[in-house]
Amino acid sequence: MTSPATLDTLMPLLERIATALERAAPPAPPAFDPAAADAFLWGPERRLVPVPQVAHVEMALLTGIDRARDILVENTERFARGLPANNALLWGARGMGKSSLVKAAHADINARRPDGARPMKLVEIHREDIEALPDLMALLRPDPHRWLVFCDDLSFDADDTSYKSLKTALDGGIEGRPANVLFYATSNRRHLLAREMVENERSTAINPGEAVEEKVSLSDRFGLWLGFHKCSQDEFLGMIRAYAERYGLDVAPEQLRAEALEWATTRGSRSGRTAFQFIQDLAGRLGRTLD
Repeated sequence: MTSPATLDTLMPLLERIATALERAAPPAPPAFDPAAADAFLWGPERRLVPVPQVAHVEMALLTGIDRARDILVENTERFARGLPANNALLWGARGMGKSSLVKAAHADINARRPDGARPMKLVEIHREDIEALPDLMALLRPDPHRWLVFCDDLSFDADDTSYKSLKTALDGGIEGRPANVLFYATSNRRHLLAREMVENERSTAINPGEAVEEKVSLSDRFGLWLGFHKCSQDEFLGMIRAYAERYGLDVAPEQLRAEALEWATTRGSRSGRTAFQFIQDLAGRLGRTLD
């Protein structure tokens, strides 16, 4: 049995140990507040970080992708109204407005929502955090808002097994996918997997057909596939004219055309991203800001 004298000696030591442990313990994450913003980042700490202002392109400036734009906006609008909608995979050529379209659709639909209606929320999850997607789904399930979860530039390489977490999240497991959550992803790959990843399965698996099907079936979880392809010269020039008009860049049409084509030639690419980079350069040379 410990004597009173011994306890008096130990208590200061125990208090110092307790204080040191409290300092070493990580602080409790802040409570989840859906009203903090209309957009959030799902961070590696597995918590939602509010984004006060989302950088997005106006819907009217997304030219050359009319069909994909109309389909995605209609699908997103149905979801925002509480109607059935499909997870969407936006795949294809880089720089053609895949991620810009997702963010523009979110902003456009929220701007047109009826008075008193809850805003649709946007959550961006990084490719590296995709294994935490089931945790995010569980967090959002009880919330009354509609949540659009978005992953930009999603793809998987050899020896990467995190795609299984994505398959589970999209299917929803035993509970099913939350009715208030929709998942959009962009990728340069139609099946999200590298070609060598599929070829390796064909050459090493005991049953190559089943192994390849198991991996390729990931993209089947997306009910909506939207392809984005390289734009023509006319479409590229249409993007340039739309940007120049929107930002009030007063340049003679022939000069604008010649400079835009030279810009695209030097970069070996015609895309929405290339068009906006040209407009940024042009505005800088004219001493104008892009407000």
